[in-house]
Amino acid sequence: MVVRKASQIFLGLTSNNKIRNISFKSIDSPLPSPSLSHGIHVFHCPDAVGIVAKLSDCIASRGGNILAADVFVPQNKHVFYSRSDFVFDPVKWPRVQMEEDFLKLSQTFNATRSVVRVPALDPKYKIAVLASKQDHCLVDLLHGWQDGRLPVDITCVISNHHRDSNTHVIRFLERHGVPYHCLSTTKENKREGEILELVQNTDFLVLARYMQILSGNFLRSYGNDVINIHHGLLPSFKGGHPSKQAFEAGVKLIGATSHFVTEELDAGPIIEQMVERVSHRDNLQSFVQKSENLEKQCLSKAIKSYCELRVLPYEGKKTVVF
Repeated sequence: MVVRKASQIFLGLTSNNKIRNISFKSIDSPLPSPSLSHGIHVFHCPDAVGIVAKLSDCIASRGGNILAADVFVPQNKHVFYSRSDFVFDPVKWPRVQMEEDFLKLSQTFNATRSVVRVPALDPKYKIAVLASKQDHCLVDLLHGWQDGRLPVDITCVISNHHRDSNTHVIRFLERHGVPYHCLSTTKENKREGEILELVQNTDFLVLARYMQILSGNFLRSYGNDVINIHHGLLPSFKGGHPSKQAFEAGVKLIGATSHFVTEELDAGPIIEQMVERVSHRDNLQSFVQKSENLEKQCLSKAIKSYCELRVLPYEGKKTVVF
């Protein structure tokens, strides 16, 4: 590992001077060769002496070079989290060999999670987007996908709301060959079985203002992560009409929250939150407009962070976001 100058360093020391958090970026190293590929590795295991050294050696022994690394060891929890950005030569370190090397490392430290990703070589994450009547988050995701800002492949869009063929969303989806499935729901029938059939080959789901509650049976049957955007700053203003709730409460900050979906409504681990200042001069309409802008940014950032392996589960209801 070559680190000549640290552009970003944060050290948190306990009373016995044990380093709890480390973050660094190498800025003086030569620019990566065009023949090199970029890799990302995240690690979650019981805390032990020498983990960072072994991680570094695993990469360096194959000719790789760490460009940035983050380590988090919460005090008195006996757990270790890390995320490393590195470059390597795919000829010298084939992708299959890399998987085997990190697997051995995870076995050495009894890791809960050890994931390596090479964006240029690995398939993009396949997602399905669920949306209801409001379009702003859905449209933003579609354009982010089209522009390459979001490293995903959208397999389909599912909605409980009918959209005419001449609407912007339907025209966009048809132009790009993305199926649109309208599944009208009732209180008695949420069409979850049909949704499961449509999303069975996806890596995760995105709820882009999907105004239906997914049941615990659905979440267990699907088995992968589901990311939601809530138009409010959780844990305040849960449930419906949070902008109206915030307006009536006279808040000075409004926000949006992107979180994992769990059986408990709007209570899943938080991935990203964004806020904007408001004042007595704002009315409900301007509240909603500002909120929608935050929702788009917040959801997009959460998806990007998830795909870049920046989000790790922590203590059940929390996340570590590097």
